[in-house]
Amino acid sequence: MSGCNEIAVPMRPLFFGLGKYERHLSAAAMVIGFAFDNYCFGRVDHPATQIALFIYLVVAIVSILLVHFIESRTNQEGLFQKAHPLLVAATQFAFGGLWSAFLVFYGRSAVVSASWPFLILLAVILVGNESFRKYRARLVFTCTLFFFALFSYTIFVVPVFTGTIGRAVFLISGFLAIAIFCLFLLALSLIGADRVRSAWHEIAMGAVGVFAAINLFYFSNILPPLPLALANAGVFHSITRVGADYQALGEPRPWYSATGTAPTVHVGRGEPIYLYSAVFAPIQLRTSIVHVWRQYDGVHGGWRTVSVVRFPIAGGRDGGYRGYSIKSDPAPGRWRVDIETTDGLLIGRIPFVVQRGLTSTALMQILR
Repeated sequence: MSGCNEIAVPMRPLFFGLGKYERHLSAAAMVIGFAFDNYCFGRVDHPATQIALFIYLVVAIVSILLVHFIESRTNQEGLFQKAHPLLVAATQFAFGGLWSAFLVFYGRSAVVSASWPFLILLAVILVGNESFRKYRARLVFTCTLFFFALFSYTIFVVPVFTGTIGRAVFLISGFLAIAIFCLFLLALSLIGADRVRSAWHEIAMGAVGVFAAINLFYFSNILPPLPLALANAGVFHSITRVGADYQALGEPRPWYSATGTAPTVHVGRGEPIYLYSAVFAPIQLRTSIVHVWRQYDGVHGGWRTVSVVRFPIAGGRDGGYRGYSIKSDPAPGRWRVDIETTDGLLIGRIPFVVQRGLTSTALMQILR
């Protein structure tokens, strides 16, 4: 018996004496979630990915409800009170996993600027996690954060299961997120009505703000149209399909093109250029994409649409659905091809500069 007591006494502070480390645990849990998902997440429509995201949501819901239960009964002591720091860390781990997944999928878009709303919101999460220390402020912040995660999740999960995308599907995703969030608030009220009632207006304002912001991002073409993502794209002098592959003749891409700097394409008078794209879409999703060829108008200081090419795509292929469009005899100057959905949402953007002349450095590439 004395041996058991010697083991049990030091273990209690190790497991339960975590209150003073709560902030460090929360930050560490979020970082671990980011690192884990950046390494493990693959396709958005993979069953393992969907299961992992669903588990993160469940962990977030359960831990938030348990924390709310504990903090609504501050006069109670016991196992739940001592486990409070771990539950807070579990909440942050679940949020960290969700955010890292969103950043992974949005980061795969060729248009880096389209991801800036998530980067800003991530910074808000980190600052708010360390700054909102009082229970009421934390409840409002946590509920707002949960609704943002929930809405972001339904935006690309609903298309995966319905096999369609578009504005109607986006609106359905929003209504589904609102319905689940209302059930979540009902559960909070049943556990601790007084606490929820005192913060009700702030919670509602936070949810409405998130809903309005995401809708603004979407309809302003800032938010990429997940679950679509640009897997590969480039400008070539010729493209020919040979069996299951495409053979493309193009100039070597300079190292700086990876930074978004427009490469130069040498085109002889009367010759065409080809824009190739491979757009990833989940299994069973069928839609159409658009190649919008635009040239910069130096006189009026803006981009002028030259041609628009639309073609259907089907999801399921790891490397994305491949296709190309052609522009005959492009004029010298700055060009870009915007790869968009039929609703005008931006999937990717390929800038380049056309110069007159022939090149001796063109190489044959196999596009699989």
